[in-house]
Amino acid sequence: MLQDPITTTSSPLGISESEGLMLYEDMVLGRTFEDKCAEMYYRGRMFGFVHLYNGQEAVATGVIKAMRPDDYTCSTYRDHVHALSAGVTANEVMAELFGKVTGCSKGRGGSMHMFSSRCNFLGGFAFVAEGIPVAAGAAFQTKYRREVLGNANADQVTACFFGDGATNNGQFFETMNMAQLWKLPIIFVIENNKWAIGMEHTRATSDIAIYKKAAAFGMPGYEVDGMDVLAVRKYAQEAIRRARAGEGPTLLECMTYRFRGHSLADPDELRPKEEKDEWFGRDPIEIFASKLMEHGLASEKQLKEIDKKIQTIVEESVRFAEQSPEPSPDELYRYQFAEDE
Repeated sequence: MLQDPITTTSSPLGISESEGLMLYEDMVLGRTFEDKCAEMYYRGRMFGFVHLYNGQEAVATGVIKAMRPDDYTCSTYRDHVHALSAGVTANEVMAELFGKVTGCSKGRGGSMHMFSSRCNFLGGFAFVAEGIPVAAGAAFQTKYRREVLGNANADQVTACFFGDGATNNGQFFETMNMAQLWKLPIIFVIENNKWAIGMEHTRATSDIAIYKKAAAFGMPGYEVDGMDVLAVRKYAQEAIRRARAGEGPTLLECMTYRFRGHSLADPDELRPKEEKDEWFGRDPIEIFASKLMEHGLASEKQLKEIDKKIQTIVEESVRFAEQSPEPSPDELYRYQFAEDE
């Protein structure tokens, strides 16, 4: 069994008041930002495919906020909230969605290609499972710097996020094999929201318990309640500890649900209403807020103040994006190759 991480608080939730408020604020930021993205998209302010993260906030927050700022995060095409949790500012993410030069990818990437070297955010990737081997490369360079180049400070961990649909792709199996063979410091985080676009998970996978596939490679795999930020955080902390100690990778299958369609262009008519209603009743933010108040770690006033603070941040990100300049046509071919700092 996965061991409980060592905690430094006697709180019944295993977190301090400041940690609880931090986790709540991060989830609210993700939800509020995505709601604003939907508003801007339907108002014709941003274009292309936009895939929102509503409902899955406990996964991003639970994993990334258990990591260090110098650790690495690799995402998918549903990447806005991963970027925010990793430290990319709301201004940078919103400007990128508006295609402005002040965006985290200089306006070149858009919704599915967020990137930040400052935050060690390795990017969003449009192709299913595309980021998995990239994340393994990041984990490998950490191991190489430590064991071959003798850098004792090279103990960073890489978190690789992907959906249930990606686990049927070859990159998943090949990378799992290499990661365990080389004991790479990586965490494979499956965000199992039950649907790969319009294909239900149970119709596409021979064994629907994805976490069991870890056993084929000799690595630990666990099913986690992806609607409970504390459950995700607990498993993530132990997986991070293992990776940093040189014990190799861990697979976490986080059972979650997206509250919107696959993208904002999806009418979301394929998922049964009964299924959606059941999962809507498990809103991870509402559940966590109730726990914080129940255990005396936050008051309703404190949570409302955070809600208001985040609303201001998100509104400011829209103003920032609107006022930022477009990329210059003169730089059309720039950023195809690495540049000197």
